[in-house]
Amino acid sequence: MRDRRPLIGITTQSLHSIDGIPADLPTSWMMNQRYLHAVVAHGGLPVMIPLLAHDDQTLRALFDRLDGVLVPGGVDLDPSAFGESRHPLCGRVDADRDHVELALARWAIEDRKPLFGLCRGLQIINVALGGTLYQDIQAQRPNSIKHDFFPNAGFARDYLAHDVELAAGSRLRDLLGGASLPVNSMHHQAIKDVAPGLTVSAVAPDGVVEAVELDRADQFLLGVQWHPESIEFVDPACRHLFAGFMYAASRHHHGVAA
Repeated sequence: MRDRRPLIGITTQSLHSIDGIPADLPTSWMMNQRYLHAVVAHGGLPVMIPLLAHDDQTLRALFDRLDGVLVPGGVDLDPSAFGESRHPLCGRVDADRDHVELALARWAIEDRKPLFGLCRGLQIINVALGGTLYQDIQAQRPNSIKHDFFPNAGFARDYLAHDVELAAGSRLRDLLGGASLPVNSMHHQAIKDVAPGLTVSAVAPDGVVEAVELDRADQFLLGVQWHPESIEFVDPACRHLFAGFMYAASRHHHGVAA
């Protein structure tokens, strides 16, 4: 009997874009297993998307078979993607990943295919639609709170760094069932100019954008700045994010609008 679970594409990252990776290791694509386990736990079939930055035909053929796209966290976006020169505090980038994720995000929006962005994924959605980013929050947005609670600085991935305020009437607030939520925070970049067509659905105490969604009811498109895959067992409300995404992907699989 054919498995009727929705097929979810999860983008990958170039191994050598990560700090401290020896140069003599083979060129590889990788991604944190938590994203794949979260998809399986909520009823989806995960597939890792190779960074075929120079083969859009194959990438598009793969995209066409997907029922949803999940864009996970990772390294910084190259600021050339949103028309800026590089700030000294912009970190390592992954040009192939930028190309692939921006293409997938734009195709998903055009085809009304469910799209879920986490941390960097939120930023990809914003840039794909014409928005911009702070390349370093502390340097470019004075008086902001600390957002960079990185594991390599001794913070657990499920450390709840601050609350976010959820916008009334938003899809995000409907999914989470409350007015605020404690979240983890592992980023030093953030949305600066919100792209046309996106609505801000959550903000941090300092006003930094923490979530966006699309201004239309016929597509699930949601991006959050935190990492729900790392805290869904600490704060069960975050499970509703994956459940909502998977429900939309299942409806897409069966030819039903979001």
